[in-house]
Amino acid sequence: MRTPPPSLLSITLNAAVLNLSRINDLSHLPDHIVLDLFARTLKAGKLNERVLRLFMASGNEEVLSIIDALKIKINVTPILPTLCHGKFKMNGTRR
Repeated sequence: MRTPPPSLLSITLNAAVLNLSRINDLSHLPDHIVLDLFARTLKAGKLNERVLRLFMASGNEEVLSIIDALKIKINVTPILPTLCHGKFKMNGTRR
């Protein structure tokens, strides 16, 4: 017995996972599709900081709860100020 061909939705989601770097907004997608796309992204190992922010910005409650349950965090590295050798005056003083 033959296996049925993949659905158009399945093909589309697989293509979206491969091209996540080109996607800027998921807010126009229905919640069940965002959830399926997130699951496929995790399975494919394509989750990085930019993609995580994309899914978090979608506002999908189920995706946010999965992120929380998996304890996925965005690593924030502080940027320390550097000395600018006269390019900027500090507190009105001259150097």
